[in-house]
Amino acid sequence: MIHLHRIYDQGVIPKGQCFLVERLWPRGIRKEDLKLDGWLKEAAPSTELRRWFSHDPAKWAEFKKRYFAELDSRPEAWAPLVSAASRGPVVFLYSSKDTEHNNAVALKAYVESKLKHGKAE
Repeated sequence: MIHLHRIYDQGVIPKGQCFLVERLWPRGIRKEDLKLDGWLKEAAPSTELRRWFSHDPAKWAEFKKRYFAELDSRPEAWAPLVSAASRGPVVFLYSSKDTEHNNAVALKAYVESKLKHGKAE
């Protein structure tokens, strides 16, 4: 099971291995305040794609298509997430204000598709 948790939200982070899935460290968060199992910068969208998307819901479908193509070309970036999720619950931490249109939501769908098809390439 993959949980999503916005890093700035109050409340308890769901149980499971925690991975920050952002290319940039979240503003105002001290590294020692987060108990992470990994910061997977390379599993996040490229800087160019992130800037192009700019969290515009109108670009969501195209963003996912481009992001998935990036992920397809970098299996070493997301393979640890598939491996961890195959062993137990994981949590993708993200910073976006938009809880429906962000890279963690897209990455969750991508990793779940890999788990469904048994591909931890």
